Amino acid sequence: MWPNMSATYFLLTGFPGLEAAHHWISIPFCAVYFSVLLGNSTLLYLIKDDHTLHEPMYYFLAMLAGTDLMVTLTTMPTVMGVLWMNYRKIYPGACFMQAYFIHSLSVVESGVLLAMAYDRFIAIRNPLRYTSVLTNTRLLKLGLGVFLRGFLSILPVIVRLFSFSYCRSHTLNHAFCLHQEVMKLACADITFNRIYPVIFVSLTVFLDSLIILFSYILILKTVMGIASAEERAKALNTCMSHICCVLVFYVTVIGLSFIHRFGKKVPHLVHIIMSYVYFLFPPLMNPVIYSIKTKQIQSGIRRLLSKQRFGS
Repeated sequence: MWPNMSATYFLLTGFPGLEAAHHWISIPFCAVYFSVLLGNSTLLYLIKDDHTLHEPMYYFLAMLAGTDLMVTLTTMPTVMGVLWMNYRKIYPGACFMQAYFIHSLSVVESGVLLAMAYDRFIAIRNPLRYTSVLTNTRLLKLGLGVFLRGFLSILPVIVRLFSFSYCRSHTLNHAFCLHQEVMKLACADITFNRIYPVIFVSLTVFLDSLIILFSYILILKTVMGIASAEERAKALNTCMSHICCVLVFYVTVIGLSFIHRFGKKVPHLVHIIMSYVYFLFPPLMNPVIYSIKTKQIQSGIRRLLSKQRFGS
């Protein structure tokens, strides 16, 4: 199936030098994965079950929770396989598909955060037109566009991985597959695979962050024009959860980028830890942020707990 390859599998890496402690390291990872699955699944259930949450803001939140769940489910099998059973082998097809989903879902998450910024922009700048602008049809188109952008744009570099010959070391630096690591193992011209991601990230994730920043400058300008201090606080409060999620996502992106770009003298273990922070911290924190900052979500959680307690 892969005629150009000199080996039929890659080797994943856990925490080099700490292999004897992998079982202990797996405990916090289990706790984080369980929390991510529980938190985001709860959000999805609440938004589906509670009719008071059937609003554009919460539909976008459902997209964010669904994306976080998919990211977690994509990385969890190989990470836990390495930590629990020291199972390091991954076949090329599975490796490339994992890399595809990891990178696609990162772009999707950025797009969902941008769509959520658009939602807050319309809600505060044009509150009277909010429901007429963000109709169910438009929400569906926005969501579809966000997912198509993420999943189609990554295809060119992933498809090329299948045609490369891998005659160098087959050991990867993480317990999951990343495009930038796999391509370096290829004995082929990888110029396209080096240049395309740089251009693409600049036109998507970087541009998304700039648009989000600009939208909040306009939102802040609008809020400052509101006469009542109480109304200003109320308007800003509706944005706080989204702002926190944006900061969590983009700060981890920037942190990881700086470590890879300028951290050549930083211990390799720090690089590994930062990559796990990037993939696990936003999915862990997003449900927590919305649970703390959003009264409707808090009310939904209380109702859900009451149902469980009284068995109805």
